[in-house]
Amino acid sequence: MNADAKELASSFDLEKLTPEFYDNPYPTYRALRENEPVKRLRNGTVFLTRYDDLVTTYKNTKSFSSDKKREFAPKYGDTPLYEHHTTSLVFNDPPSHTRVRRLIMGALSPRAIAGMEGDLIKLIDGLLDAIAAKGACELIEDFAASIPIEVIGNLLDVPHEERGPLRNWSLAILGALEPVVSPDVAARGNSAVTDFLAYLETLVARRRQKPGNAERDVLTRLIEGEENGERLTEKELLHNCIFLLNAGHETTTNLIGNGLVALDRNPDQKQRLIDNPGLIKTAVEEMLRYESSNQLGNRMTTEKVEIGGVMLDAGTSVTLCIGAANRDPAQFPDPERFDIARTPNRHLAFATGA
Repeated sequence: MNADAKELASSFDLEKLTPEFYDNPYPTYRALRENEPVKRLRNGTVFLTRYDDLVTTYKNTKSFSSDKKREFAPKYGDTPLYEHHTTSLVFNDPPSHTRVRRLIMGALSPRAIAGMEGDLIKLIDGLLDAIAAKGACELIEDFAASIPIEVIGNLLDVPHEERGPLRNWSLAILGALEPVVSPDVAARGNSAVTDFLAYLETLVARRRQKPGNAERDVLTRLIEGEENGERLTEKELLHNCIFLLNAGHETTTNLIGNGLVALDRNPDQKQRLIDNPGLIKTAVEEMLRYESSNQLGNRMTTEKVEIGGVMLDAGTSVTLCIGAANRDPAQFPDPERFDIARTPNRHLAFATGA
């Protein structure tokens, strides 16, 4: 078994993932963690799987950069995808990241978030009623994917009749973030960015002419918001509206889908939650740990730096395997067990920022 694990770690190639890996990546993650926790891939990228190494990388923003211009330039060229991803909050370093994040978080007022609760309850009740009427459902299409689109649509006050293309635009843009991108996938991603920007330009122009309730309308707050005399530029505004949808769409859909599957596969935990609904908060945290919505993160070294006992040169691409770190036994006792009451649960589903 040990020899098999070593072979599994030795042969791992992020650019040639197998159907078996996609079905269950955790044996591979374990093999890497135990045998090559700082794995050098054929393309020069370093792949990290230990919890402590990921935390160290996330916290060392001086040596490990989130800026993706160097990585994305050869991948996308001078295209809408390149402009979008290098303008988005998540792929920038301080001070730009700090300024944009402050302006966006300032727009997400507690009142705006609290004001969505009633509509969200109605939405979920309606989805469940439709499923009950059919007697069956496709979990993602009929339930999980519908929720984040409507929530973000409500947040930005996108008219219901205009929400149809949002999900496909989001999927096309996010699909182009895969390690290997075909020309067709890139073309769909670029087209989606172009179409999404054109729509947002129209939506923002309408909102400027007729602002919404600034206490509840996040788009109006993003347009009018100011911190220390600064506002979002038009480019930052448009691209980070796309980012808000993309960030909330895929991760939330995955959380709902993965969480419900985990409950179905662990009937004891499902019954435990039914009997003790007060466990819902720790249950959601465990869903995020057990099947992380986002499996991978990326950084680029800005200087020579050591991680996990391995010295990396400046300019090294680093992939952080969140899914592996969230099942590291050095951090989580009995990590392969789905436990809806697990505490503490310092998972890395949101890196170290949440």
